[in-house]
Amino acid sequence: MEYTQYGKTDMKVSRLGLGCMRFPAQEKDAISMVRYAIDHGVNYLDTAYLYKDSEIITGRALKDGYRKQVYLATKSPIWNITKHEDFEKYLDEELLRLGTDYIDVYLLHNMDHGHWETVKRFDGLTFLDKMVQKGKIRHKAFSIHNTLPAFKEIVDSFNWEMAQIQLNILDEKQQVGVEGLKYAAEKGLAMVVMEPLRGGNLLNHAPAEVAELLRAYPENRSLAEWCFRWLYNMPEVSVILSGTSSLEQLKDNLRIFEHAAPNCMSEEDEELIRKIREAFESKKSIGCTGCRYCMPCPQGVNIPEIFKLYNNYQVMKPHWVDRGMYESSLLPAGEGADQCISCGICMSRCPQALQIPDLLKKVHAEFTE
Repeated sequence: MEYTQYGKTDMKVSRLGLGCMRFPAQEKDAISMVRYAIDHGVNYLDTAYLYKDSEIITGRALKDGYRKQVYLATKSPIWNITKHEDFEKYLDEELLRLGTDYIDVYLLHNMDHGHWETVKRFDGLTFLDKMVQKGKIRHKAFSIHNTLPAFKEIVDSFNWEMAQIQLNILDEKQQVGVEGLKYAAEKGLAMVVMEPLRGGNLLNHAPAEVAELLRAYPENRSLAEWCFRWLYNMPEVSVILSGTSSLEQLKDNLRIFEHAAPNCMSEEDEELIRKIREAFESKKSIGCTGCRYCMPCPQGVNIPEIFKLYNNYQVMKPHWVDRGMYESSLLPAGEGADQCISCGICMSRCPQALQIPDLLKKVHAEFTE
C-alpha cells in the first residue's frame, strides 16, 4: 500500500480509503471486509450519519484493537440542524455509534447551497473549533457536490484541513473538477476523492467503444484500474475512497493500489483516458461543447453546467448525483433553468445553434418531475 501526507496534518494515510456506505448485506461479512482492508494496509475509513447502520457496523469492526490502526472520518447530518447545539448533539450520537472517544476527521456533510446556509446560520464553523478544543474531533473538513465558485467560497471561508470532492474521468471539468482539486490543495488542504467510479455506474454504462480502446491498448488494465490510476496519478489527491460491497471487489482494489504512486501515467496513458472520456461524451443527448459563449446569462442561469449535468445523467441513469446537484445547488442558488425567460440572447451566441430555452425547459422538467 502506498501512503501519503494528509495535507498540513501529521497524518500519513493510505491512498486507498475504504468507503463504508455500500457494505455487504450481512453484518459479519461487512466486519470481516473492514478488518481485511485494515490488515492489508488501508488506514482510512469514511462513513457518515446518513449511511444506514454504517457507523454502528464500522464501530463494531473497529473493536479488538482495530480502532488504533486507522484514521476514522464521519460526517455531520446538516439537514437535521435547527440550532447551534444540534451540531454537538449529533456528534455525540455518532461517537456512541462508532464506539470511540474522538473522530480523526469530521466533515460537514455535502455543502450544497442550503446546507452551507445552515452552517452559516447556526455557526457550524465555531462548532468545529470548539470540538477540536474538547478533543472530540481532530481535524475539520467538509464534503461537497456543488459548483466550482461555491467550492472556492467555502474553501476561502475557514481554516479547513480537508475537502472531500467528487472526481472521476468524466468529472474533470464538472462540479469542483481538477481546477478545484488543485485550488484547495495549493492552500494546504488534504483532498479526498469520492465517486471515483460514480458508484459503479461508470463501469456499468461504458459504451462499447471503451472496451475496444482497452483491448487495443498495449497495457492490459481494466476500466476500473484506469479510472483509479488517473486519480492517483495526481499528487494533489490524498485519498481515493472506494465503497466496496464484497471482499472480491476489495481484493481487486488492493491489487490496483499496490503501486498507487503520483505521476505514474505516461502521455500515451493520458491520451487513452481522453479517448475514453470522448467515447462517453459522444453519447450525450444535448450537443453542448461547454464553450460558454452563451454566458453570462442575464437571468443568472448556469447554462453549460445544467447541460453537463443532464448529459451525464442520461449516460449514468439512474445515478442520483447529477439530478441531485441540480435540485440542491443550482436551483436554490438561482442558477436553475426555472430562471430562463426565453430572451434568446444565448441562442444568438451559440456556435452549435442549440435551441437553448427549449432545452432548458426539458432539463428542468425531467430533473424536477
